[in-house]
Amino acid sequence: MPWSNQRGSWQGGGQGGGGQGPWGRGPGGPRPPDLEELLRKGQDKIKRFMPSGVGGTRGLFLIIAVVLAVWLSTGLYRVQPGEVGVEMLFGKFVKTTTPGLNYWFPGPIGEALTPNVERTNQITIGFRGAGDVGGRTAGGRDVRDVPQESLMITGDLNVIDIDFIVQWRIKDAAAFLFNIRDPEATVKIVAESAMREVIGQARLEDALTVRRQEIEQQTRELLQQILDDYGAGVLIADLKLQKVDPPGAVIDSFNDVQRARQDKERKQNEAEAYRNRVVPTARGEAAKITQGAEAYKEKVVKEADGEAKRFLAVYDTYKVAKSVTIQRLYIEALEEVLRGTQKVIIDSQSSGGPGVIPYLPLPELRKRAGGTSQ
Repeated sequence: MPWSNQRGSWQGGGQGGGGQGPWGRGPGGPRPPDLEELLRKGQDKIKRFMPSGVGGTRGLFLIIAVVLAVWLSTGLYRVQPGEVGVEMLFGKFVKTTTPGLNYWFPGPIGEALTPNVERTNQITIGFRGAGDVGGRTAGGRDVRDVPQESLMITGDLNVIDIDFIVQWRIKDAAAFLFNIRDPEATVKIVAESAMREVIGQARLEDALTVRRQEIEQQTRELLQQILDDYGAGVLIADLKLQKVDPPGAVIDSFNDVQRARQDKERKQNEAEAYRNRVVPTARGEAAKITQGAEAYKEKVVKEADGEAKRFLAVYDTYKVAKSVTIQRLYIEALEEVLRGTQKVIIDSQSSGGPGVIPYLPLPELRKRAGGTSQ
């Protein structure tokens, strides 16, 4: 044996004539293993497991066949409902398979992955908390804010604190597995970046009130566009804003400002309502006065025109019949003068006895008849 031939030289190499080999510190140390003996014992153990009458080369072929069959059987794999099979050959993507039992080259030649493409995944940005599948938990007891993610700058250079969630699914299994290294981290980083870009173009007041839905829509579209450019194979199912507030350090002052603005708007609305009530009334009164003046002008002009025409008519008549016209004008003048006075008629030529004055009490008669006294 080779070990035996070299034993003498190892034993004579020590100081003071004492030999020392590599397997021990002296001549009496442990001897090196015998490789031929190890191989023989291994063959004996294999023959023990073989059926009777099988041995030598034939048994070795049988062992190889069994091992090969077991290895080939590992190529069977099952794709569950909601999953997609992704088959690779020497680490390179080949094709995808549908749910069911499938076969592919076993490892290390081939490999099959089965990602779930129907499960909706959720990422929280700006906060962390247990049990917040539907959003922030009640009262915020289980929520921990992450200011590094939630604090953003608006377009009017104000700071705003935004918490939101992103729900996503796998759209293309092959692209999801091979185009980006960490899909979930990529979705989170891109979502935060997209939100910062949209918020950077919005005013603080708009983001807090009227533009929340518009901000959600714009951020979701921008996020989907970036992921498609990356070839991430991810579909953004939804993006929801959870909390949109000023930073906690100034929220009390901000609320005071908001209340002042609300009071201002309320006063303005009251003033607008008063103006809407008073101005039409004033305009109506002005129109009424204007119309009355116009009517009075028309009346005066018409009456003056009528008097002028009457005077001309009387003058024409006077030129034709002076005495008759004078008598008629005299009677009309007396009628006009005596129209508003009380009248007592006494007949001095009455045939009554002496001391009896004939009297016609016209005012008393009118009062008894219900008329007015003249």
